[in-house]
Amino acid sequence: MKKYIGAMLVVLAVFIAGCSGGNSGSAQNFPNKNIEIIAPATPGGGWDATARAMQKIYDDEGLIEKNIKVSNKPGGGGEVGWQYLKNQDAHTISINSSLVITNNLLGQSDLTYEDFTPLGILSTEWISVAVPPDSSFGTGKEVMEQLKQDPKSLKIGVAPSLGNNDHLSFVQAAKEYGVDVSKLEFMVYESGGDVLTALLGGHVDVASMSVSESKEQHLAGELNIVAVSSEERIEGLEEVKTWKEQGLDMVFPHWRGIMGPPDMTEEEIAYWDKKISKMVETEAWQEVMKNNEWEPYYHNSQESKEFLEKQTKDYKELLQQAGLTE
Repeated sequence: MKKYIGAMLVVLAVFIAGCSGGNSGSAQNFPNKNIEIIAPATPGGGWDATARAMQKIYDDEGLIEKNIKVSNKPGGGGEVGWQYLKNQDAHTISINSSLVITNNLLGQSDLTYEDFTPLGILSTEWISVAVPPDSSFGTGKEVMEQLKQDPKSLKIGVAPSLGNNDHLSFVQAAKEYGVDVSKLEFMVYESGGDVLTALLGGHVDVASMSVSESKEQHLAGELNIVAVSSEERIEGLEEVKTWKEQGLDMVFPHWRGIMGPPDMTEEEIAYWDKKISKMVETEAWQEVMKNNEWEPYYHNSQESKEFLEKQTKDYKELLQQAGLTE
């Protein structure tokens, strides 16, 4: 009997050790297949550029040994790509931005950032307010003073939809200045290029767009940037004051981040924290920032979760004040 019990204990010990070794091995072996990065848009935009920059740096620097592919899944302002991500495992990750929050707040999607695993905020670009070169407005504050007197007196161009960062950044500035933001007249175009054409053609009085979309024309004298949403003045645009310098207490980032599917393990999150934090420290990533007029804005997985929670609260308030939600 003692021999029988002893044998059973040995078998049990081997079984437990086997199970433990399997779990640890699974974590240690991640990733065990190829990696997929989702760009939830057509090639050529910011989401696509971010995904392809990550792929190239991971390959060139040898930071990830598995093969990495970028998959473009456009549609629904990110909805198609994020619905796909929801049913994948931790080998698939996706670029995101404010639309992962505002699509839900505007009733255009059931998905929220809480349906995924935040892995990082990677970069930001700042948002400019621009006027035609012959405009009577020389500063952002002058634009806001006009709107405070009459919120409907100016046509404001934004793209590609209400609720995006270009729109909400302008609403935030107007709110800070005391403008009745529910009465503002926004003209919505399909792209930043269309907004630029509308501004240059005199179809709108003011435009809110990414600095990367307006800087070149500003330097060429084709338009005049009167304010930027950054904390400090932007390199190459040193003559343009920030909103804070014009007396409005606001900084508004146009951020892009990365997230994984739901229910990722702690080991999988730790893996991506390590790989993403290494990537953003490379010279190649700094070159990507410089070439695209982006700025480093790295938050790790835990910081990203807290950032997205605060952004949700801020966006919800702005959309309500703009009269887009109840």
